[in-house]
Amino acid sequence: METLNDVKKRIKSVQGIAQMTGAMQLVSAAKKRRSIALLDNIYPFVSNCLDTMSDIRFNKEAIDNPFFTLEQKEAGQTWKIAYFVLSGDQGLAGAYHNNVVKACEEHIQMKILENSSKGITTEYKMYIFGKVAKERLMHLGYNVDPSFSYTIAEPQYYHAQGVVSVIKQKILIENYDLVYLVYTQLESALNMKVNVIRLAPVDFKSIDSLRKFYKTGEDSGSKKEISYYPDVNEVFGFLIDSYLNAMVYGAMTQAYACEQTARFAAMDNATNSAEDMMKTLRLKFNRARQAKITNELTEIINGANQVNNL
Repeated sequence: METLNDVKKRIKSVQGIAQMTGAMQLVSAAKKRRSIALLDNIYPFVSNCLDTMSDIRFNKEAIDNPFFTLEQKEAGQTWKIAYFVLSGDQGLAGAYHNNVVKACEEHIQMKILENSSKGITTEYKMYIFGKVAKERLMHLGYNVDPSFSYTIAEPQYYHAQGVVSVIKQKILIENYDLVYLVYTQLESALNMKVNVIRLAPVDFKSIDSLRKFYKTGEDSGSKKEISYYPDVNEVFGFLIDSYLNAMVYGAMTQAYACEQTARFAAMDNATNSAEDMMKTLRLKFNRARQAKITNELTEIINGANQVNNL
């Protein structure tokens, strides 16, 4: 049975935990506000890039560009796939990192099974932002590039440009067929979803899904024909950099906002749990103290009665 001193030590320990989680909650709240403000600022840029890229599909000219054309594979051939996975550098964010890792595993396994059924080999490599998901996926035995070291913390546009340079190298020099982006999307203050989109070659299904999320306008191509000067290939070659930068930068800001939102919620739950535990321990302490006082009074009364009987 716990003594009063044992209960006191437990109360002090829980108080320390509550103070620590409360401080982390305040830090996450400040970072969360900054990340949400950053999201609001990039919405117009990302939305315009999505709208412009969506309009490209309605042109009547064929586009000859490796970032647009998806070559089909036959039995005996190999799909080379690059995954760019966005996670954080710190834990204590609830299920945030676990959900990212799970989404990566499920997508890779799905692609391997899908290609195997067609007699096609799958070769992939993962390029992971942040330490948490990288360590977990390496531990699980997945093919992770250990030299890739980018972070989603306080994302800047030039960070996205650096990542896009790596992505372009994968497509143009290392002959990767597909590039996927895996990140967490902030649907609301209480709802986050891991999004897996095909970044390259351009996938209009992914674009349509993102346009619904960003609530962009109608497809202008469905209303009027757009002329591209000098031709659509020149225009697409110019736009692809802006599109890739927008997608990567948007994903980085989304992932960062989700991480801070998840950490804020986790620290809030931890602080509330610590406070509930302290209430229980204080009640236990008071009961034990009352029981001790009652025992001492009983001993005093019994002793006095024995003296009077002498």
